[in-house]
Order: sequence, then structure tokens, then C-alpha cells
Amino acid sequence: MRQSTLKGALVLALLAGVAAPAGAAAPRKTSAAVAAAIPRDAQGHPDFSGIWQTLSEADYDLEPHADRRDAPPSAGVVEEGTIPYLPAALERRTKRFATRTTEDPRLKCYVLGVPRGVYYPAPFQILQRDEDLTLVHQFGNQVRVIHKDGSLHPEELHKELWLGDNRAHWEGDTLVNDVTDVNDETWLDRAGNYHSEELHVVERWSFVDKDTIRYRATLDDPKVYSRPWTIEVLLNRRRDANFRLIEDYCYTFEYADHYPHKDGQP
Repeated sequence: MRQSTLKGALVLALLAGVAAPAGAAAPRKTSAAVAAAIPRDAQGHPDFSGIWQTLSEADYDLEPHADRRDAPPSAGVVEEGTIPYLPAALERRTKRFATRTTEDPRLKCYVLGVPRGVYYPAPFQILQRDEDLTLVHQFGNQVRVIHKDGSLHPEELHKELWLGDNRAHWEGDTLVNDVTDVNDETWLDRAGNYHSEELHVVERWSFVDKDTIRYRATLDDPKVYSRPWTIEVLLNRRRDANFRLIEDYCYTFEYADHYPHKDGQP
């Protein structure tokens, strides 16, 4: 078989693997064995404290992709297969894909946003207290606070927050976080998938086992999508000896031009 034919066969096999929507299955319940083994806080709720990182290719493109030089192949993490864009929004996404190597906000050191910060391929730490969770990301030193004290979203939303307003509650062993009040400056991945300031995200955090978190996020945005859609990725606990977050302050080449090192190198 010639190389081009083989590559084509591999692409077809990859896409065939996501032909059937995975979202048809109901959210999984925590088994008794998992429930007994997962760490818990003083109130008996799952304790997500630790340093976590995904092994998925989600940040390169949430949708299935293959045969691209700038991204490893992946079956995607969208449960419905592809993102249900409205026609005009799909055209805009296509234009963003064409400019992805220069216009991705991460290249400009912008905050990654929600949910992208979770599946970006860099570690982040969760610090859990009774009233909230604090997510500290290695990339750009970004910090997000998820309130779980029973408070509600403020009545007046400004739609200008980089990480949104986060209000969570427990449903059994699953932490359900409602995110609103976001700006439209962030992308969802490196492929130009995007949202507007009307984005509403519902995150669901639960344990697969004591060292693995199942992260699900349902995104709804009537200005961009025809219906809500869901992604799922796994987060792995970093258990390397002496592992810790290392300051990874992001700066652009423009910043380096203004503030070069003494040796002239950015």
C-alpha cells in the first residue's frame, strides 16, 4: 500500500471511531469502590486538592482531526462529534482556523479562559477549602476561584470576566460549577473554535479513581451554537517525586523587544 493510501485509510479509521455520538450515555455514577477510595474533605465531599494535567490533545482541536502538521491526530473530545455552529459562526470559525498560528490568544499571553485552561497541556493545582476551590495554572500564573458556599451569580452581569463568575454546588460526589459573565476574547483551542460573551458553561468534576478526575463541560451560547454541546477529558494527578508548579510567565515577542535581556536575547 502506498504511503498516501495508508494515510487516507488511517484518517478514515479515526473519523469512523467518532461517528456515533458518545453523549447518548447518561453521566456515570460513582461506584462504591471508587467512592470508598477517593480522598475526602472534613465535610465528606470529594477533595480535588492536588496538581493535575491532561494527556489529551483537546487543546490542539476539540473536534476530530488528523493529517495536520501542527497538531497530533485525535478523535476529539466533543461527545456529539462536532461543535454545532450556526452557519455564520461556522464561517467565522473557518477564518479563525486560517489565522491560528498568529491570532490564537494564547500567543498574545491572554488568559486561557473556561474551559480551555483545564485541558491546556500544562499542570494546574487545585486548593480546596470548605467554601471554595482555587485553581492555579502554571501557564501565565492564572488563578480561578470556584465558589461553593451556596452563593448565587450577581444580578448584574458585566460579561467582561476572563474566567467568568463561578458558582458551584454538590450533586452527590460530583461538583457542578455554573460559569457565566465571560468576555469573548478567549478561544476554546488552537484551531479557532470560539464563543461569544453569551457563553454559559456547566462544569462537572468527579473522580474516576483517586488519581484521575473526569472533567465534563457543557457549553451553551445562542449567538454561536445551535444547541448546547459537551466535552469530556480526563485529568491525571501528577505524582512525580518533588513535582511542583514552576513559574511560567507568558510574554510576547513584542514585550521582549521592549525589555530585552542584557545579552540582547528575548
